[in-house]
Amino acid sequence: MKIKEVIVVEGKADTEVLRHAVAADTIETNGSALSEATLQAIQRAAQTRGIIVFTDPDFNGERLRKLITAVVPDAKHAFLTKDEAGRQIKHHSLGIEYATAADIQQALSKVYTASDVDMSSDITRADLIRLGLMAGANAAQRREHVSERLGLGYVNGKQLLKRLNMFGVTNEELNTVLQEMDEEKN
Repeated sequence: MKIKEVIVVEGKADTEVLRHAVAADTIETNGSALSEATLQAIQRAAQTRGIIVFTDPDFNGERLRKLITAVVPDAKHAFLTKDEAGRQIKHHSLGIEYATAADIQQALSKVYTASDVDMSSDITRADLIRLGLMAGANAAQRREHVSERLGLGYVNGKQLLKRLNMFGVTNEELNTVLQEMDEEKN
């Protein structure tokens, strides 16, 4: 699998794992530190080849994703679930470097670009509360399931609402995913 865009990752270990999974060039942010020089390189890559932001499904990965998206709003995004980013290890670290080649290839085959999506979502915060995705006993588990099914990456309640709206997911689509989840449990 050859990737045209430059993939923005957090570190050298991510680059190494990516090289075994796909043919791609990377820019490393050096963890959660995002220098002005790195940000300029990302902007240049976005103008010439396009970029795919592929950060870890954790707080620092989300922080980097937001910083990059602020300067490159039409950046593409690839996401791994927490399980995919930590499946091969026994401790609690998460990262692209722990993902399998198959998981990386799958994530890169489902890249989102906010500007390519019809952004007419009808989902509100009240909907997420009503559906048990915010402020409920099993809200975190339900959010994780929705996020995995829709390929939205690691999200808290507020981020879920933002991503559902950013990617134009409708109430109908969300209800279908939740109905499938409830049917699987029974």
